[in-house]
Amino acid sequence: MNPNLSIYDNLGGAEGVRSLVEAFYPRVQQNELLSPLFPEDIMPVMDKQYMFLSQFFGGPALFSEAFGHPMMRARHMKFPITDRHAEEWLGCMAGALIEIGVEDDLRDFVLQRLSGPAHHFVNTP
Repeated sequence: MNPNLSIYDNLGGAEGVRSLVEAFYPRVQQNELLSPLFPEDIMPVMDKQYMFLSQFFGGPALFSEAFGHPMMRARHMKFPITDRHAEEWLGCMAGALIEIGVEDDLRDFVLQRLSGPAHHFVNTP
C-alpha cells in the first residue's frame, strides 16, 4: 500500500474498484442473510456501488454527480439492518478483497474504512 495514494488509486483506480464490486456481489447474492435485501437484477446495484466506492475511496465523485449527496444511511433505512448484517457485509467485502488479490495491509485498511459506514447503517436491534 502506498500511503501517498488514495484507496482508489491503491486498488488500481476504476478497474480495481470495478473488480472489487464484481467479486463482492456474487458473495452477497450467496449469503442467506444479505441476499433477501437485494433485487434479483443486481446490475443496477452494482453500478451504484461502483460509483459510490469510487467516490468513497478518493476517486471521481461519480455517485454525487449522478444522484446527489450519498445520504447512505437514509437510502438504507427501508431495509432492516442489524449488526449481523453489517458483519456479514464486511465479510463478503473481505472475501472479495482477497479474491482480487489485495495485499493484507491495504485490505485491512479498506475494511477498517468501511466498518464505520457498515455499522452506521444498522437500524434494527
